[in-house]
Amino acid sequence: MLRRQARLRREYLYRKSLETRQKVIQDKKERLKHCLDENVPIHYDLRAEALHLQEKLEWDDGSPGLSAIGGGEEGGAGTSHEDDEYRWAGVEDPKIMITTSHDPSARLKKFVKELRLIFPNAQRMNRGNYEIKQLVQACRANEVTDFIVVHEHRGVPDTLIVCHMPYGPTAYFNLTDVVMRHDVPDIGTMSEQFPHLIFHNFETQLGKRTMNILKYLYPVPKEDSRRVISFANHDDYISFRHHTYKTVDGNKIEMSEVGPRFQLKLYQIKLGTLESADTADTEWMLRPFMNTASKRRFLSLNDGWAQDDTIFS
Repeated sequence: MLRRQARLRREYLYRKSLETRQKVIQDKKERLKHCLDENVPIHYDLRAEALHLQEKLEWDDGSPGLSAIGGGEEGGAGTSHEDDEYRWAGVEDPKIMITTSHDPSARLKKFVKELRLIFPNAQRMNRGNYEIKQLVQACRANEVTDFIVVHEHRGVPDTLIVCHMPYGPTAYFNLTDVVMRHDVPDIGTMSEQFPHLIFHNFETQLGKRTMNILKYLYPVPKEDSRRVISFANHDDYISFRHHTYKTVDGNKIEMSEVGPRFQLKLYQIKLGTLESADTADTEWMLRPFMNTASKRRFLSLNDGWAQDDTIFS
């Protein structure tokens, strides 16, 4: 079993290492195609291999290939490590394991119980004295698709780590403004239907990547599901809201919040699983102390609120 996991990991890393080289070739082909279409002189750095690239262009289907990762929208694209990560998404329901840091407080235990109800097919596990490496190996052995760890500071949940199995990625979120169901009186029972998802203002490539990490935690819902989970991005803070709805008087819809509610802020994505985070490549990292950090928006192209934002309030 260990040899098989090591072999699969080597094959995955090898396929991922080919992406940079293939992406450079595809970029040159697109630049050459642009020069030919616009009838402009070929760029100086392309002239030596222009004939060779033109022969390859004849066999292309007009798609941007691997450059689709950077925002292309034409035709069919090539494969990437992201296709390996989520190749069974939508085909098989995700299987999620949720745990906490060592020696969790009573408040964190309550919050994890609520998270288990938020994610269908999720199971909660007491951390005990287990190390991260042992937990990740157990998740692989039991075909767990996502491993979630919640940390706290003085009884307040402050960090959410989402690790996709078996290869990654691992996304790190800050948790703020946590309001649990236990803090809201007479909030009612929580539905266990597969929820419909609403994602608002995830426009950049990083925003779409973040949206995929969150989206694939949920199975495909049925059309008649009355449960809605919303992720609304505003200034790179992702507001989580959880509602159920019912039809009143024939055509009116009445929504009720069932909690919990909190805000997520992405600060790092690692191209690997949690036990190898120290040695894995960093796909993206928030650098809040740069001079332009306060002006930049990483997940969207604007500040984010729509005009009909009442369901996110």
